[in-house]
Amino acid sequence: MSASPRSEAAPADLILSVSPARRVVACLMLLLLGALLVWVVLRPEGIGPGYGAMLLVLAAGAVWLALALWLATARRLVLTGEALVEEGSGRLLCRLDDIARVERGTFAFKPSNGFLLRLKTPGPRVWAPGLWWRIGRRIGVGGVTPASQAKAMADVIAARVAGAGRLD
Repeated sequence: MSASPRSEAAPADLILSVSPARRVVACLMLLLLGALLVWVVLRPEGIGPGYGAMLLVLAAGAVWLALALWLATARRLVLTGEALVEEGSGRLLCRLDDIARVERGTFAFKPSNGFLLRLKTPGPRVWAPGLWWRIGRRIGVGGVTPASQAKAMADVIAARVAGAGRLD
């Protein structure tokens, strides 16, 4: 028996996925940053060995981040009747009954094109670059995701959270 909050009979309500074009552009930007940093180190004018080492470490970090973003954005987020889960890994982001509120405002500390979920209980730190992150009681969803899909998902979650106490 699976511990997954998603049952086989319940279809997904909403799916948040990254378009291939956004995924490629985001990864290429990070790879370009890494290449530019290496180019600065290899220029004939030269820089000090300390600065060169620092720039090479930053270049390696940019390449690593491009790979992490590529792998993370291959998955999709699925909103079921009970929870928000990461498709592919099956990782549970949060249960809907654990959400205190949804923040979509301009000044909310959220990813671009996304939204922020405030939870009732804290969780471990997790980061899927370009898709979502969790720090304590906050889950940020978005990054390279389409704004329209993220807004629709945030609206559905907000409606479910607001109507959780009703007796219809």
